[in-house]
Amino acid sequence: MEVQQMMEINDNTFARQFETTLDGNLITVEYSFQERKIFLTRINLPEDFENEDFVDELIKNILDIAEERKLKVVPIYPRITKFFRKNKSYKELLPPGIRI
Repeated sequence: MEVQQMMEINDNTFARQFETTLDGNLITVEYSFQERKIFLTRINLPEDFENEDFVDELIKNILDIAEERKLKVVPIYPRITKFFRKNKSYKELLPPGIRI
């Protein structure tokens, strides 16, 4: 069963991270910019966090934001690279020459 929920994501440009909360816990995805590319460098989760579906949904939402902003996405963090491998439909967001 797929959980499709509206996720509120704050783009904290000062801290260079996307932020959301789940059950009162702050979850962040750190990024950096270079030209028209966004590098997703880290996911910060609470200890003992095991909700993989929520993490997938968070990544999907961030990729949608990148697409809206016409940015290419460079996944640096292994968990995000794994997401791209599993979800081939997002490959067009990768810059030319990046293979995953």
